[in-house]
Amino acid sequence: MVAAKLTYEESRRKRLEENNERLKALNLPLLSQSLRESLTPKSSPAKNSKPRRLREQQVALRRSIRVANKAARSQDEISEQAVTHEAVSPKVGIPRVVTSDRIHFKGRDLSNRVYASDEARTCSMERAGELQASLEPQYPSFLKSMLQSHVTGGFWLGLPGHFCKATLPKSDAIMTLADEEGDEYPTVFLARKTGLSGGWKRFSVAHNLVDGDALVFQLIRPTKFKVYIVRVSSFEEGNKC
Repeated sequence: MVAAKLTYEESRRKRLEENNERLKALNLPLLSQSLRESLTPKSSPAKNSKPRRLREQQVALRRSIRVANKAARSQDEISEQAVTHEAVSPKVGIPRVVTSDRIHFKGRDLSNRVYASDEARTCSMERAGELQASLEPQYPSFLKSMLQSHVTGGFWLGLPGHFCKATLPKSDAIMTLADEEGDEYPTVFLARKTGLSGGWKRFSVAHNLVDGDALVFQLIRPTKFKVYIVRVSSFEEGNKC
C-alpha cells in the first residue's frame, strides 16, 4: 500500500517537471509575465496644470414679466418722445402784450344761443361774396360762415384745406388778423390741423361775432389776414338781401 502511494507521488512529480520543461520551451512564463505588465495601469506623471478661470458672463437679472414689459415700454416711450421732439416743429405761442387798459373777456351765456336762419345765412354769404369780388385779385382770399363752434364754446376756426396748402406756412406760425379799423390780433395757426386756435377767441369776442356772420379773409402778407365782417343781423327780421 505504501509502495503504491510512493509510486503515484513520484509519477506526479515527474509529470509536473515535464510540464514545466515544456512551458519553458514554449516561453509561456515570459509571455504571461509580459501580459500582466501590459494590463497593469501605469501612473502618468503629474502635469503642471494651471488653475481654471471661470469666464465672467453678464447674466440678466430675472424679473417678472410685468416689470420687464413696463421697462421695455418706458424705453420705447422715451425713444418715441425723442424722435417726436426732433420731428415736430417748436410750439408756437402768442407773445403776451402788457397794456395799461387790460381787456377782460367774460364767458358767453351759452343757454341763450341764437341760431341764424338759413335765409339770413345765405344772404350774408352772398354779400360777402360780392365784397370778395371787389378786393384786389393779387391777394388770395376766402369766405367763412360763422358757426356756433366758431364763436361760442370751443372757439376753434378751421380754414379751407386747399387754401392752407397753397398759400399758408407749412409749419405752425403766428397769423395776425387785422380788422377794418386797423386793429391787429395775433392768433396761432396750426398747420397740421389747418385752423386758428389760440387768439381766435379774443378776435371773436372783441367783434361780437355770432352764428351766421360771414367773414372775408384776405391774405395781404404771408402771415397776415385782412378780415372783413358781414353781419347776419342785417338780414334778419324780414330784411331782404
